[in-house]
Amino acid sequence: MTDATLPAGHRLRQRLETALLTPVRAFRLRYLPLLMVYFAYGALGLITIAESFWIKSSLTLTPSELAALSVWLTLPWTIKMVFGELVDAVPVFGSQRRAYVVIGGALVALGLLTLAGAAGGWLAFAPAADLYRLGSFLSVVGVVLQDVAADAMSTEVVDRENPDGTPRNPEDVNRDLGMVQVLGRLALSLGLVVVAGLGGWLASLFSYEAVFLCGLAIPLISVSGALLIEIKSSETRPVDWRILGGGLAFGAAVMAMAVTGVPYAQEIVFVVSMVVVSAMLRRVVGDLDRQTQRTIFYAAIIIFAFRATPLVGQGYTWFTIDVLGFDESFQGTLNQIGALLALVGTWIFSDSITGRPIPVVLFWLTLIATVLSLPSLALTLGISEWTETAFGFGARTIAIIDTAASSPFLQLSMIPLLTLCAIYAPEQRRATWFALMGSLMNLALVAAALQTKYLNQIFIIDRGAYDNLPLLLGVVMAIGLVVPLAAILLFGNKLKGAEIARDR
Repeated sequence: MTDATLPAGHRLRQRLETALLTPVRAFRLRYLPLLMVYFAYGALGLITIAESFWIKSSLTLTPSELAALSVWLTLPWTIKMVFGELVDAVPVFGSQRRAYVVIGGALVALGLLTLAGAAGGWLAFAPAADLYRLGSFLSVVGVVLQDVAADAMSTEVVDRENPDGTPRNPEDVNRDLGMVQVLGRLALSLGLVVVAGLGGWLASLFSYEAVFLCGLAIPLISVSGALLIEIKSSETRPVDWRILGGGLAFGAAVMAMAVTGVPYAQEIVFVVSMVVVSAMLRRVVGDLDRQTQRTIFYAAIIIFAFRATPLVGQGYTWFTIDVLGFDESFQGTLNQIGALLALVGTWIFSDSITGRPIPVVLFWLTLIATVLSLPSLALTLGISEWTETAFGFGARTIAIIDTAASSPFLQLSMIPLLTLCAIYAPEQRRATWFALMGSLMNLALVAAALQTKYLNQIFIIDRGAYDNLPLLLGVVMAIGLVVPLAAILLFGNKLKGAEIARDR
């Protein structure tokens, strides 16, 4: 009996069983170190609520200033090629993977200690706002370094040969590479789930300083995975100084511009970054065939447009605190619901989404994201007062429903890109390749952060002043719909027939 002749209910059960069990069957013990890195990245959400409430209550940064800061904090992700070249070509005490995971964990711990010292007042060599910037920067650099090492490992843990030494079927290899990326997203989502509610509970009961100190347990997770499990890496190759030297020079220039306050420094850095990353990426993919290069190029444009859409900024979070009365505990509940359903969504849909063309996946995710943003807009317009009177439920119920509906789609957009990167990662340049592709995609986030900054400068939001919030949110929603759809309509046909993974 074929699948087509099976009863509809039986086919549905088979598909659901496949979706649920495929990630479990795909897991291998050698995947554990990189999955623990991704898990720890998600688990850093433990401090998110405490950080948001601390910023609002104790710092003087405005939403526009916070959006500008997010641009600088995104930039380490855009120079991942420097970290990638180090991981590929410069062993530390003979290690190309483990040592960098440990160093990254140490930087994250140092960043958390800086935040704790600023919140507790026992670090006083700089104003609290500057200590917040420093602590956030150290943590970001540590996470980026660990992420680069994990990305490289994600291409190395998949066997290319059978036990007898014969090459494996390329389709099986590609499928395994895709499932490793799925497992990475699941590990990250699981990290978010584990700490989401806990973070709100801790922030409501203990000082913000204490929450930041509790966060020190997070880097221990990633480091312990690297220390306990053997990590094999490819042979060391000579350093490509055009990438490493150029990346270091670029990073130094960025730091100089950030410190000296050059006018339009962020915009200049963004343009230069695009040129540098594109040139380096062109060099790395130069050995691939033209059709593969074109596929990657058009896919990158579409995903760049998808990720380059602006956010509302901290103003909406402050609105939910001041106007809607969402305290630390309820914010933790929302995070718990969102993280859990994001994990479920990634788990259930990942098996089918890895076999779909990029334009189709992002087309539907764009439409869904826009529709599911409507409740947030409605809350800023005061709809909760009407629903409370007419139906007996208010803002908290609407927020829970909105979070439950939107969360399953949060992580799915990254799976096609990561799978594409894994499939075409060149030998002995895997970390550099992943870093460059990650840099390009993170430059899209820089573009998004710049737009967020501009929009917050136009539609000014501040503590207790939220009149412009509905208009700001409406503009953000419109850009988030129009820009990705335009890219898909213009370039989607260029990818016709090109799929991330083979159909099963």
